[in-house]
This record gives sequence, structure tokens and C-alpha cells, in this order.
Amino acid sequence: MSQISIKQLFEDKKDKLDLRWVDGECNDGKFLNNDIIAQSTQGIIGHLNFIHPNWIQVLSHAEIDYINQLQPAGLKSKIKLLADSNIACFIVADNAEVPASIRELASATNTPVFCSPFPSLEVIWLLRTYLGRVLATTSTMHGVLLDVLGLGVLIIGESGVGKSELALELISRGHGLVADDVVELRRIAPETLEGSCPSMLRDFLEVRGLGVLNIRTIFGETAVRRRKNMKLIVYLQKFNGSDVNSTERLPISHLNESIMNVDIRKVVIPVAAGRNLAVLVEAAVRNFILQIRGIDSTQEFINRQQKELEQSGVQSNNRW
Repeated sequence: MSQISIKQLFEDKKDKLDLRWVDGECNDGKFLNNDIIAQSTQGIIGHLNFIHPNWIQVLSHAEIDYINQLQPAGLKSKIKLLADSNIACFIVADNAEVPASIRELASATNTPVFCSPFPSLEVIWLLRTYLGRVLATTSTMHGVLLDVLGLGVLIIGESGVGKSELALELISRGHGLVADDVVELRRIAPETLEGSCPSMLRDFLEVRGLGVLNIRTIFGETAVRRRKNMKLIVYLQKFNGSDVNSTERLPISHLNESIMNVDIRKVVIPVAAGRNLAVLVEAAVRNFILQIRGIDSTQEFINRQQKELEQSGVQSNNRW
């Protein structure tokens, strides 16, 4: 469960949006909770809406002019709809004047009212992005998250398989560390998982025999990343010699792993003596990037082979 108090939202965006708290109680009693929001029909933020009231109602000059033109009976019914909708806060944008009816509602229901000189569309755009990240569904995974060639790659596998050693070699080759051991994942969009590192573990990589290494100190600022969208999972699987020979050499179907209902491409790399895993991971990333662009090397080879077989069959038939 992810949540944020309206007071915290105000503190976080006070400078960015030049917010002023003009009415309503200044306490932590108002929260935005992702579980409750997911179960409701209300949007997180938007312009004033009486049919499906948003949790955060933004008012510009247009909405305020509409409120001021309402007859007393109509205004009373509209205000009652807002009062019954558990609104988290009001934001009056465009340096507009807060209507008296909104002030009365805010005082009666302890609903904060903020004012901002920024246009309403910019307020909505900025806060929707911010709240989408703060209230995102979260999960954790065990592994090492790296930025390899601009792609977020999660390396997983059994304990002792060599995840940290592989990560260290990739970092020494110019790639970046995001998180080691514990990877925090947030679903920031329907098809996007963002990975980051807990603050306690940030910049550190544990390598057997060496202990805990501060990657930022050893390799410099460019060797670490604060966060990265995870696009590929590399699973290191222990094999003996016979197992490696039995693995499928031309896999046609792609493996995927579902995490928080998001399908992430997965590659299984056998771990055996003499294999350069760092080069294999880089090649897997490059191959995945090509597949995103519609270039599938395995399928291209199969098609070429099929074409050769068909041509050979035609030539053989012509001899007879």
C-alpha cells in the first residue's frame, strides 16, 4: 500500500508550484491511498467535476465563473455533492479568487485549499506525474539491477551463482549500478516498472571475498543510477557440462515473467566454466533492442535456412 498525506504533498510541491495554503485545517488527517483510489470511480486529479469528483479538484477561472453564476439552490446541491465525495483538497490555479462557497465547504469539512499562480493545466500535469510515482503499486525482488546500454536489466539467480561478480564486471565495462540485493519496483505506468534502491543500500555492491564496495567512490558518479525502468530480466542458471549441451540452441518463443501484471522479457543464461557472462549479457541486451525494432536474428536465420532448403528442393526436382 502506498499513500501520501496532503500536508506532505503541499510541502513537496510548495516551491515548484508556488503553493499557498489559504483555507482548511493544516494537519495530516487527509491522505491519498492507492488502494482506496483503485477501488473508487474518482480520478486522482482534474478540473472541477461534480459527477465523478476528483480526489484533488483544480479550479481555474472557468470553473469559478461557473460556480459564481449558479443560483443558490443549485449551488447548494453542487456543494453537497462535493462534501459527500471525500475530497482530499482544492487547488485554485491561475491566481484566481477562491469562491466563498468553497471556503465555507473547506472550513466545514477540514479540506485544505491551496492557491497557485500557475495555469491549471500545468498544475494538473505536474501533480499527476508526481502522484503517479508516489502512489504506484510497489514490490521488491532479490537481484542486481543495472543500466546496460541504456536498458534496465535485472540479474537474478540462485545464491552464489555470481550475480554480484557479473555486476562488478559490467560496471567496470562502463555500465551503471542501480540496486544490489534488494530492488524496489514501482508500477509507474500500465506497462512500465521502475526500479530503484533502498536508501540504506544505495551505491553499495556486495562481492564475496571483497565485502561491501562503494561503487560511487570506486568508479565515480557515472557508475551509479538513482532509478531505471526495468525492461529485461537475465536469469543465471547453474548447469554442468551435459546440461549446457542439452539447452535449446535456437529458441523461437520468447520467455516473459509477469511482475505486478507487467510482462518483462526474460533471458536464461547457463553459467559454466569459461563463459564470459558480461559479454553474453551485453549481447542479450543488444539483441533485445534489435527485437524491439523488429529485427529477430534467430527468425531471420530460420527463414534463410528454409529458403535454402526450398531452393535446393527445386533444383533437385529440375535434375529429374
